[in-house]
Amino acid sequence: MTNTMTVAALVAHGPPERAFEMQKRPVPVPGDNQVLIKVEGFGLNYADVMARLGIYPDCPDLPAVLGYDVVGRIERVGAAVANLRSGQRVVAFTRFGGYAEYAIAVEHGTAAIPDQMPAGKALALATQYCTAYYCAEEMLRMQPGDHVLVHAAAGGVGTALVQLARRRECIIYGTASEHKLGYLAENGVHHPINYRNVDFVREVANLAGERGLDVIFDPVGGRNTKRGLKLLGSGGRMVLFGASRMSDAKGVFSKLRVASSFGLYHPISLMKDSKSIIGVNMLRIGDNRPWVLQRVLTEVVRLAAGGELNPHVGKTFAFSEIAQAHDFLASRQSIGKVACMVEG
Repeated sequence: MTNTMTVAALVAHGPPERAFEMQKRPVPVPGDNQVLIKVEGFGLNYADVMARLGIYPDCPDLPAVLGYDVVGRIERVGAAVANLRSGQRVVAFTRFGGYAEYAIAVEHGTAAIPDQMPAGKALALATQYCTAYYCAEEMLRMQPGDHVLVHAAAGGVGTALVQLARRRECIIYGTASEHKLGYLAENGVHHPINYRNVDFVREVANLAGERGLDVIFDPVGGRNTKRGLKLLGSGGRMVLFGASRMSDAKGVFSKLRVASSFGLYHPISLMKDSKSIIGVNMLRIGDNRPWVLQRVLTEVVRLAAGGELNPHVGKTFAFSEIAQAHDFLASRQSIGKVACMVEG
C-alpha cells in the first residue's frame, strides 16, 4: 500500500474554483476503534457547501478535508475493531476527511454493504438516509394518515424522508422548484408544491384544512420555520435539521436577519398549543450517542438492501471535478445524492 494519498483540501472560503486544492498527504493510520478505507467514492452534503462558505461552525480550521460519507473497501482495522475485517466493502461516516483516496472511520459509523450495491446509492445511506431515519423514526413516530410536509423534498434527505413517510402511509406534501415537481410525484409526494411560485403556507393550509399538519421536516430555517409552525395542528411536530437559508445571506447583518427570522418561541406557548420543535444534529449524535448512529446506519442499509428504501443519485463527478460538484450542489439544481468517484 502506498504511503501517500491525494486529498481535495479546502484552503480558502469562497467560490469552489478557488476554495479547493489537490494535495498529497500521508495515508492515515487507524486507531484502536477505527478502520482505514480505500475510497471508491465520497458524497457531498449541503453542510459541505456551508463549510466552504465559512458559515458552518463544526468545520475544522483550514486547510481542512471535508466529507462526511465514503464507500470503499477496508484496508486496515484497528486493534479493538470486533465486527469488521479487511477486504469488506463498506459505507461509512467519516466526520470530515472523506474527500480523499483513503479515509478513517470509527467502527460504529461503518457498515458492510453488498458488493453489487451501486456506490452512489450506498453513499446516500450514510449522512442523508441516516439523518432522515433518525428524524422520522427515532425522534417521532408517523402514523397512517398523518399529514406530513417535507421541505427540500427533492434533495438527498428529502428523498429519504418522503420514502419513510410513504412507508407509514402518510399524506405527503413536498416543496421544490418547478423542474423537480415531477420527481416528487414519482417518489410518492401527493401534493408537490413549487415554493418559488406559490406561497407554501397558503397552499398547504388550503389542502390540509383545519386539521393542520402532523409533521414538518425543515432543513431550510429562517422565516420558513416561523411561518411553518402555524401550519401544525394540535400534537404537531416540527423537526429542524438544517439552515440552508443561511447560505443565501451575504455579510454579517444579512446573516443576523436570517437568524432572527426564525422567530422566538416560549415553552408555555408550545405547551398550550401542544406543538413540538425538535432539533437534530447528526454530528452530536455520532459524538455522544455512537450506539444510536450504529443502529440507524445498520437499519437503513438493511432497508435499502431489501428494496424498501431506494436512494436516488442525481449526478456523479470525478474526484478531480470537486469544484464542479460543489457548484452543482450549491446551485440547488441537484436531485437526490451528489457524489464524486475516486476509482473507476
